[in-house]
Amino acid sequence: MVVLNRIYTRTGDDGTTALGNGERRPKFDLRVSAYGTVDETNAALGVVRLHLAEAPEIDAMLGLIQNDLFDLGADLAVPQREGKAERLRVVGSQVDRLERDIDTLNEKLAPLTSFVLPGGTPAAAYLHVARTICRRAERIMAELAGKPDEPVSEAAIRYMNRLSDFLFVASRAANRNGAGDVLWVPGQNR
Repeated sequence: MVVLNRIYTRTGDDGTTALGNGERRPKFDLRVSAYGTVDETNAALGVVRLHLAEAPEIDAMLGLIQNDLFDLGADLAVPQREGKAERLRVVGSQVDRLERDIDTLNEKLAPLTSFVLPGGTPAAAYLHVARTICRRAERIMAELAGKPDEPVSEAAIRYMNRLSDFLFVASRAANRNGAGDVLWVPGQNR
């Protein structure tokens, strides 16, 4: 259980922050950027959910995803090291649930004949914003995983990759199951 009695600690006043294992890192550290961008994705989903009164199925899915993103942030905040006690990690079943949710939403959508421009309903537009933040988090996580001694779990990277797919499909679902999609017209403004 997490207990937050005191919100400010002053320990970050020197430009560092503590990882979940107590290790201090600069606030611009790639690992801090990774979990910070996951948190940014989560905040964007909170905005999306304000616009889903008529889409309770998507809202429920996003509620589970928001919780998963806290798990993912905790996973990133404690680098996995050999011989250390295991901490909270994203697991394959969370990725599997995302895939099932993608399939559920995608069943109702007409096939695409063009790329989709961000827009349509407010929920769809905000889902696209969340998708682009999610993609940025995924890129940062992949960069972090490419560094020596900076482990990132395969399940965490898979989760973010699948989440961006989910957010795209959910944006189409929020656009009246694709009927309100704004399609790209190549060269339209020449």
